Amino acid sequence: MPASQAEKTARFRALHARPGAFVIPNPWDAGSARVLAGLGFEALATSSGAEAGVLGRRDGGVTREEALAHARIIVAATDLPVSADLERCFADAPEGVAETIRLAAATGLAGGSVEDATGRAEAPIYEFDAAVARVRAAAEAARASGTGFVLTARAEGCLRGQPDIAEIIRRLRAYQDAGADVLMAPGLSDLDAVRAVTAALSKPFNFMAGIKGRSFSVADLTAAGVKRISLATSLYRAAMSGLIAAATEVKEAGTFGYIDTSLPTPEINRFMAG
Repeated sequence: MPASQAEKTARFRALHARPGAFVIPNPWDAGSARVLAGLGFEALATSSGAEAGVLGRRDGGVTREEALAHARIIVAATDLPVSADLERCFADAPEGVAETIRLAAATGLAGGSVEDATGRAEAPIYEFDAAVARVRAAAEAARASGTGFVLTARAEGCLRGQPDIAEIIRRLRAYQDAGADVLMAPGLSDLDAVRAVTAALSKPFNFMAGIKGRSFSVADLTAAGVKRISLATSLYRAAMSGLIAAATEVKEAGTFGYIDTSLPTPEINRFMAG
């Protein structure tokens, strides 16, 4: 029998409570989700950039309905807990954020995120009080769902031209006080910054790997106090890099050398449903 949502959320919460860090990779479709499950990962997360790429769009170009439909596909692909990248929850007002979390919990997700980026170049980060109110609304909706939904709150300053660590810590502490279960600050520059952030928090911290020069080993991140390590779009980009290199070889050289290093279909099929 497929695992229930309650079982998945309970396992997801247990991963955050046990010693050490765990890696939560980001598939982009049902097939990649099944491969990652087959390789032994214990939880999965969607990536807004990867899901946009699947639709031929750039990050930020997906609607709430499309994001939730994508989440349902990933959730149905395996029995692993799945956390969704819900960007800014597709709303400015706390009420809209809460509605997104309510709908996300109804898809069978074990968790999801809310971030303080606005999506507007002229004012890229929500003002502090507004950002906290949005996280509080998300946390209340997560609790009201009765599913055990794990809420991750993201401080986006490092990715949006506002990398002040003191301000990021101030926001993350406020977000944990507002009810977030996990905290995240994508784009931290070095391990000293990671250690400063984790030391300031009392709840689990998710480090986002995937940025060149800012992606550290699991061992180093664990020692720095990180609990969860996500991979953002990096696996999707690795797959697309292989596609571009192979197609470029065919187009420009007229050869098929990439076939020699590709997995045969039966080896891939062993991860797939019958």
